[in-house]
Amino acid sequence: MKIDFANLQYQHNLYKDEIEQALLSVARKCNFIMGEEITQLELSLQNFTGSKHAISCSSGTDALLLAMMALDIKPGDEIITTPFTFIATAETIAFLGATPVFVDIDETTYNIDPSKIEAKITSKTKAIIPVSLYGQPADMDEIMAIAAKHDLKVIIDGAQSFGSTYKGKSDSNLGDISCTSFFPAKPLGCYGDGGAVFTNNDELAEKMKSLRVHGQTKRYYHKYIGMGGRLDTIQAAVLNVKLKYYDKDLTLRQAAASKYDEALKNKAFILPVIRDDRTSAYAQYSIRVKDREKLQEKLVNAGIPTAVHYPLPLHLQECFAYLGYKAGDFPISEMVSNEIMSLPMNPYLSDQEIEYIAENL
Repeated sequence: MKIDFANLQYQHNLYKDEIEQALLSVARKCNFIMGEEITQLELSLQNFTGSKHAISCSSGTDALLLAMMALDIKPGDEIITTPFTFIATAETIAFLGATPVFVDIDETTYNIDPSKIEAKITSKTKAIIPVSLYGQPADMDEIMAIAAKHDLKVIIDGAQSFGSTYKGKSDSNLGDISCTSFFPAKPLGCYGDGGAVFTNNDELAEKMKSLRVHGQTKRYYHKYIGMGGRLDTIQAAVLNVKLKYYDKDLTLRQAAASKYDEALKNKAFILPVIRDDRTSAYAQYSIRVKDREKLQEKLVNAGIPTAVHYPLPLHLQECFAYLGYKAGDFPISEMVSNEIMSLPMNPYLSDQEIEYIAENL
């Protein structure tokens, strides 16, 4: 048996006629930038998430940049976040000249540990960026209480968690600004790069709309230093089709995760733990194992692909050496990065495939 990790081809074939018709429509209208499909998508995203404003943009990375620019993050500012995440979380902080300040993770959820945040707050701290890693929101009540106490802003890095919930509320409707990614392999993916920012604050929404078009308030009149951060109309057309079926796909992802849980229980692995008051979008189904590389080699020989998200925490990456961190500073992140391994996860995993993966594990 040969298993597809993300099964993007299968998904395309499911919605092929609608997607290809939507792409052809954009091509024939030649409205490649900020076409009507963008407006349609943003309204649909607002309805799906319950967020007052949904603003599409060019990538999940640019979504983080737009959020920080809207909050006037400047050189010398500090932003608290996790070292166990994709580099974009901290890279965008550094890109704006601010300093990423890392806090270790909770060993159970792999999200930032709120109990360790306050010790890292200084007079330079301006915001906290929790990451909804692998699809599960962080401990938002605790994080928001800390932010309120210290007058800090909260930006959600929800690149992996679109469609997840925290206490019944959409992950895209948490914090001051929530960001997501529509990279093809994400739970809701387009056919290239794409992302969105969400907020209930009218002023921040208008500012981010302006920032994504070079700070314009009207054509060739610039209020802010902005960026070219628009979503292509073609990507919006794809997302307009896929969003209609996303609830179903999300349910199938969660069902696949439950089947993994059952098939792998009582085995010598540490399985994902989803807290009772939240749901996960299961961007990944990640287990912790010993002798990871040896196991990965055996699995690939059996036709089972795996991935490691992420093998080296950010505080040990060469590009962040200037921050002065060293091995041992964030022991839980370091331990998890040495043991974590993601199994194939997509809405279309069959029972037979999950059984085959479990048997081989």
